[in-house]
Amino acid sequence: MPGPQPLSTESLYQRCDPLDLSFGTTAELADLEQIIGQDRALDALHFGAGIRSEGYNLFVLGPNGMGKHTVVQRFLNERAAQEPVPPDWCYVHNFEQSNRPLLLRLTAGKGVKLRDDLDQLVDELRTAIPATFESDEHQGRIHEIQQELNQRQEEAFQRVQQEAEERSITLLQTPSGFTFAPVRKGEVLGPEEFQKLDEGERKQVEADIAHLQERLQWVLRQIPKWRKESQEKAREVNREMADFAVGHLIEGFKSEYEDHPDVRAHLDAIKQDVIDHVNAFRRGAQQGQEQEEEPGDYEGVLRRYRANVLVDNSGRHGAPVYYEDLPTHQHLVGRVEHRAQQGALFTDFQLIRQGALHRANGGYLVLDMRKLLMQPFAWESLKRALYASEIRIESLEQIYSFMSTVTLEPVAVPLNIKVVLLGDRFLYYLLSAYDPDFRELFKVQADFEEDFGRNRENNDLYAQLIATLARREDLRALDRTGVARVIEHGSRLVEDRERLSLHAGDLADLLREANFWAQEAGQDLIRAEDVQTAIDKQVYRSDRVRERLQRSIQRDVLMIDTEGAAVGQINGLAVLQLGDFSFGRPNRITATARLGDGQVVDIEREAELGGNLHSKGVMILSNFLAARYAPERSLSLSASLTFEQSYGMVDGDSASTAELCALLSVLADMPLKQSLAVTGSVNQHGEVQPIGGVNEKVEGFFDICSQRGLSGEHGVAVPRANVDHLMLRSDVREAAETGRFAIYPIATVDEALALFTGLEAGERDPETGRFPEGTINRRVEDRLERYSQLHRRDQVEREDDPPGDGGDDG
Repeated sequence: MPGPQPLSTESLYQRCDPLDLSFGTTAELADLEQIIGQDRALDALHFGAGIRSEGYNLFVLGPNGMGKHTVVQRFLNERAAQEPVPPDWCYVHNFEQSNRPLLLRLTAGKGVKLRDDLDQLVDELRTAIPATFESDEHQGRIHEIQQELNQRQEEAFQRVQQEAEERSITLLQTPSGFTFAPVRKGEVLGPEEFQKLDEGERKQVEADIAHLQERLQWVLRQIPKWRKESQEKAREVNREMADFAVGHLIEGFKSEYEDHPDVRAHLDAIKQDVIDHVNAFRRGAQQGQEQEEEPGDYEGVLRRYRANVLVDNSGRHGAPVYYEDLPTHQHLVGRVEHRAQQGALFTDFQLIRQGALHRANGGYLVLDMRKLLMQPFAWESLKRALYASEIRIESLEQIYSFMSTVTLEPVAVPLNIKVVLLGDRFLYYLLSAYDPDFRELFKVQADFEEDFGRNRENNDLYAQLIATLARREDLRALDRTGVARVIEHGSRLVEDRERLSLHAGDLADLLREANFWAQEAGQDLIRAEDVQTAIDKQVYRSDRVRERLQRSIQRDVLMIDTEGAAVGQINGLAVLQLGDFSFGRPNRITATARLGDGQVVDIEREAELGGNLHSKGVMILSNFLAARYAPERSLSLSASLTFEQSYGMVDGDSASTAELCALLSVLADMPLKQSLAVTGSVNQHGEVQPIGGVNEKVEGFFDICSQRGLSGEHGVAVPRANVDHLMLRSDVREAAETGRFAIYPIATVDEALALFTGLEAGERDPETGRFPEGTINRRVEDRLERYSQLHRRDQVEREDDPPGDGGDDG
């Protein structure tokens, strides 16, 4: 029979012989220390983590489940352990501008010590200052000042009184104040007696009283001034006593921060503020609150002397590596919290909270790019911080003026960090194309491989990986047959028998499920049977739709012929992806042809059910048709192609070989075997190109034929380039070995035609320029030549009989 020959059973599957493995069970294998198959990504990580120039942050790209996070975390932890510990950062009160807290940088571990020292200082201030002011020394000095004021006042009044007595006038104190009255013979004169005095004496008394009243008014005016002077003296005494009480405490703390001048300056500011507000401590200790001129309450004054440790690196060895699972704006840059008091919101420097950038400052921050983009304004906030090399704590309300409230403006924290983003390739290339900032800030890409070569050495490494995953998940060990079956499945996952999957997530899932079935079977080890059961159960849980489609085909609801032959009809193959489960299904593809103007109609495209790739495939085959069979004349053909009973979108060009065979079948009037199916795309030279999902496609057609009964005529034609991708199920291989099912490799459309018709396709004779008689290509060529002749005859007839020139005379 002309055409390609079936593949041998060995070509359908790359088996892993358990005897080639050098161990009995995975319990004998050590944990895998190295990261296999990711040399390119690890080199990028080494470069990106090592270079300190701006903008050299990393984007780690690859599909989900590849273990990117685990690999990156492990790599960064090892590197960070060798790097210096970053400093601590503290916020403290700004005594000059209270809404702008000051930032202190301290060596690692000093932040907590400063906080504890200041807490101790506050506790000591609570007792030391009141005790100082209750001391005999303080009370004596204040008493002296008061005595001095009293004596001064008394002497002033005595001088006025003495002068009055010299003028026979006395100073009287009444409920309404002070007054003067004349005295005669030791008796105060009343109004009537005063009026009995002669006029000259009365005028003299009145003049003396007026003079004395001026002297008295001067004294009374001096009393507030003297009191103020006394109060100032008392304050000065208080300051001296406060300085004495707090000075030695603060000086003791300062000696421990010789290398931190900003801390020493802040301690001096605390000392001065304590002295300036010493009355708050006195009254606060007595009443629990401050009154009059002192700002804030007693506890509020004390609160200003504490420290808010924003970043504590005490006990850390090396630089931090931090992963933020929920990268919101506030979780990245931090926030300022508020507390409610009597229905109003208040805040201070102690309510400043750190963000992920603070935690990872001086080290590495790992973020999931998809999660980052899902949080409003988070991506812009991260870029702003990286560009400015500082962390500025601002709420979104402040940034975008959503609300106008009084809040804090903390001094920005200097930022020295490497940001590592994890994401898939789609996000990386999308951001590269549409966000100009992305390439400026993330110059290093670490692209993770999805597979690596399958050979004896790599099989041993893969076995170590399996052993490591099993121990990490606390699973049973695998015997060598179980490991061999996992290796084979690893090739199936990547659709390449010469490669192995590096998708750690899928591998771990398979081991967990195989462990469950081993437990159900009462086995101490995971065997090949347990691994196969896990694979079969994964399929069973997901194949409801596939089973329903196959049932529809068996009942001829979806019409697929697997016997006989038909003109213009062929079985194409497609893959359906439902979540993580994909399966193949056959599609009936039909073609029609008649005399026309060279148009090949893609019904799927006309119905807007065909994607761009499918339309491209149809255009390629139409141009192949014209170039091969009508290179020197117009193609006088009108043809149509369609997927029968297709009610959804059709995309991809993997059916173009089937479509071309169906169209050539119509033109050659040669029936195609319905017991076969074909997949593969075609180029303009008639070469069959490789496609994806070859295993699922072959198995999809096999399932239909098997349910109807294999006759030995059934089979699938696949592109020759896909042979290395075949990792077929055991039942397909068994049917192929017994001759009940076959897989044919094809490299050209001619081979496919020969296989489906049983006739030679034929090659063009270079001397005559024609295909040999009786071949398929000659029959197509003859049909198209006949169409061309008919087309020319119709044109001549239309020219001889122009419209409106003939007709019945009536």
